[in-house]
Amino acid sequence: MKSKISPSMMCTDLMNVEEEISVLEEVGVDYLHIDIMDNHFVPNITLSTDFINAVRNKTSVPLDIHLMINNPEKTFHLYKGCNKQDIICIHYEATKHVQRTLVMIKKLGARVGIALNPGTPICMIEDLLSDIDIVLVMTVNPGFAGQKVIPSTLDKIERLRKLLDQAGYTDIEIEVDGNVSFENAKIMREKGANIFVGGTSSIFNKDASISDNCKRLKKIVGY
Repeated sequence: MKSKISPSMMCTDLMNVEEEISVLEEVGVDYLHIDIMDNHFVPNITLSTDFINAVRNKTSVPLDIHLMINNPEKTFHLYKGCNKQDIICIHYEATKHVQRTLVMIKKLGARVGIALNPGTPICMIEDLLSDIDIVLVMTVNPGFAGQKVIPSTLDKIERLRKLLDQAGYTDIEIEVDGNVSFENAKIMREKGANIFVGGTSSIFNKDASISDNCKRLKKIVGY
């Protein structure tokens, strides 16, 4: 399955976000990963629906919208202009009626993603596979950049890929989010992930330029 990279926009320089998006466009990223946090589902507040709509007006790069909020279905009316290239991902743990919520995303026109926290077993989504396009495996506890990867989540990627393939869902992609460093990305790719959310440990690492970091990550994951 083709590798893709999705820079985490919570790690961008918000005072220079338009310039950095231009760099990401030029280097050919697949998505822009936008985290929405509400200080309830996770103990942090980040980007907003206004940010999403502003970014959409500035770029044709598909958006990878990651909703780390309670009751995400209550916000769907705020996402304008979604298309089949975009991803909207909710957390399994964040809504009471998860299958209904996934169907609502599909009706918006976006690709459907479901995210699993490190402590949530993959068996929880076995009855949802026909409703999803992507599973996002959180390799850190969500809420903050700069955390270390939780080792058990690496084997979780491998077990998930095996479950998907054995169930006949070989087209469902696996996204990884959390300390996707250059070193960890290689392991994650070997385990079966193919969409890589790059933050401060890779794409936005201060030791090199965003462009050089993107090129390096692409090479590592076999782009």
